[in-house]
Amino acid sequence: MSRAFTREEDSENAIAGVGERPVSTHRNLVTERGLAMIEENLAELRDLMAKAERRGDRERLAVVSRDLRYWTARRESAELSVPEPGSDVVRFGMGVTLEGDDGKKVHWRIVGEDEADPSKGSISHVSPMAVALFGKKVGEVITVNGKEWEIVKLSDKAEN
Repeated sequence: MSRAFTREEDSENAIAGVGERPVSTHRNLVTERGLAMIEENLAELRDLMAKAERRGDRERLAVVSRDLRYWTARRESAELSVPEPGSDVVRFGMGVTLEGDDGKKVHWRIVGEDEADPSKGSISHVSPMAVALFGKKVGEVITVNGKEWEIVKLSDKAEN
C-alpha cells in the first residue's frame, strides 16, 4: 500500500471523526427571536456549504454539514411559545426581575436552550433558575443554589 493512500485514508477518518453535535432531549421551546436565530443559522450554513463545495474543502464541508444537520433538527423540533400578555405568573419567554437577599437585582429572560446567553441576560428554560421560577408570582421567593431571590417584576415583552 502506498504512503499517499494511507495519508488520504487517515484524512478521511479524521474528517469522519468530526462527530455530531448533541441534541438536547428537552422540548425545543423557542421564542420568536430564537426561531429567527435558527433560520439565520441555517441560511448562513447553506451559504458556507456552497462556498466549501466550490473550493473542494472537505474538512470545512464535514464541519458545516454537521452543523447544518444540528440546526435542521432544531428547526424541525422547534415549538414557538409566546407568553400570554399580562400573565401574572412566570412563563417561558418572559422577563423576570429578581432581588437577592443582599439587595442586588438581576433580570433574566427565559428562552430556549440555543438562544440562552446568561452574559446577555437570557437563561434556558431548563436551567435550575428558570425551573424554580415557572408558575411563581411577583412577591414569591425562590431558592436556587442556597440563595434566596424574590420576584419583584414580570414582563411579557422582549427586553433582552
